[in-house]
Formats: sequence, structure tokens, C-alpha cells
Amino acid sequence: MIPTHPAGMTAARYATVPTPPGPFTVVVTEGADGADVVLAGGWTEEVGDLLPVIHRSLRPDSVAPAQRLAVLDVVEAFHAGEVGVIDDVVVQQRSGPFLTEAWEVLRTVPAGRPDTYAGFAARCGRPAAIRAAANACARNAAALFVPCHRVMGSDGGMGGFRWGTDVKRWLLDHEAQHAAVPAA
Repeated sequence: MIPTHPAGMTAARYATVPTPPGPFTVVVTEGADGADVVLAGGWTEEVGDLLPVIHRSLRPDSVAPAQRLAVLDVVEAFHAGEVGVIDDVVVQQRSGPFLTEAWEVLRTVPAGRPDTYAGFAARCGRPAAIRAAANACARNAAALFVPCHRVMGSDGGMGGFRWGTDVKRWLLDHEAQHAAVPAA
């Protein structure tokens, strides 16, 4: 249970689990229904690497370590080959209308079938907004659960990834190997 705080103050918990591409840390807060909601996640052991990427209106006032978080079972299952298990994890991010919608659209890019930044922009209904689509990937705080790693350069290059292109390459290869729908 997250400790209660005076009106307007928020608390969060975090935990880290080892994964093949490196340690993965997740920050969660309690949703209105009492269930955990992911605010941020990434391949780091340092919670301090994650807090700045959480929108200031969602950033918790306090963060405490947890022995274990239920969402880490999902993280471990994904890394064990159940790549679709991340699809239903509840996340909370905030920004303007385009980024908010783009993060929802990212969740529709199938595992094992990465998209290009141009294709992702088109999925978002703004085919000319390639830079804005790339920005949505760059500003995504909930890495893995909002799979920005599934977007690549139009030339087939990796593009960027906050957690490093080695991690991105591992994720893409892992999903290609375990996806229910083989790449076209």
C-alpha cells in the first residue's frame, strides 16, 4: 500500500529486476481503483534516471523502494518470450494531444513487426509529422509498456533509443523470435 499524503501530494514505489539486456526499473503509483499504474520504466538501476522523464504534473512527491511490484512479473514474462504480455499494463503519461495519442498508437505496433518513423507518423494520422512522431518516441517515459523500440528509421537504421541501441536491437530480435505473428 502506498502511504497517504496530504492533499495533492503523490507517492510512488519502484523496483528493479535483472533482464537479459540489463537491469529494468519501473516506477508505479496507485490508480483510482487501487491498482498499480506505471509512470516510467527503463533499463537502468537508478530510479533517478526515470523521474525526470515523468511529466511534471504526474511526478511523485516521494518515491520509495519496493521489494517487489506485480508488474515485474510482466517484465520477466516478456523477457522470457511472452512478448504480448506487456499489452495490457496500465500506464499513465501526460502531454499535449499529439503525444498522448501517439503513445496510444505506439501500443498498436505489433511485436515482431517494427514500423518506421514515417509509418508511425501515418498511423498517428499525420504522415508529414515524422519529427513529431520521433519526438513521441523520445519522450516516452513508459519504455517497454509503450513500445517505442518498435519504431526504426526509414532507411532500416535503429534510430535513437533512450536506453541505448544495443538494448533496442536486443528487444527487436527478441520480439522477432517470439512474436505470435511472424514479420511480413
